[in-house]
Amino acid sequence: MSTHIEPFEAMDSSIEGLKIINVKSATDDRGTVRELFRSSIHSEVLPRTVTGWKQINLTRTKKGAVRGLHGEAMNKLVTVAYGSVFGVYVDTRPGSKTFGAVQTVYITPGVQVFVPQGVCNGFQALEDSEYLYFFDNEWAPGMPGTALCPLAPELGINWPIEIDTNDLNQISEKDSKAPTLTELRSKLGMD
Repeated sequence: MSTHIEPFEAMDSSIEGLKIINVKSATDDRGTVRELFRSSIHSEVLPRTVTGWKQINLTRTKKGAVRGLHGEAMNKLVTVAYGSVFGVYVDTRPGSKTFGAVQTVYITPGVQVFVPQGVCNGFQALEDSEYLYFFDNEWAPGMPGTALCPLAPELGINWPIEIDTNDLNQISEKDSKAPTLTELRSKLGMD
């Protein structure tokens, strides 16, 4: 039986601090083992302020459904445990040199994205999928954060599966009615 090993690799993106990571994996005739998190390796690419995970969520999402765009007061490490998604990230940090930048990533098992605090995170499931979030802070009602409408034309997002805004099984009313980037700029006094 032969084993194929893929090494850990991290790449920068169009958003300052957002990292695209391919985790170390070992595949043989029995299947694949992936290192979802190894402190000694991840700490080389994550900010020093990320010292551990305080909450981990797993979301099961049906094909075509969209979740986000949300940017809470926490850093996130996201991936899929099962399936595949089209991940979308938008920098909404006032004062960031990449404010308004959009990054998209096709995420399959083994691909991770580190999402800095203040960067909105969202995705569309390309098949029934399980999206895994590691948070360095516990979510609480009313915590500071930003939400953007994932359908705002100014973002230029080409969602792989057409979105019907009247289908609440595909996108929540809350997400479809969230502010646009232009409205956020105005609210922040950046216009």
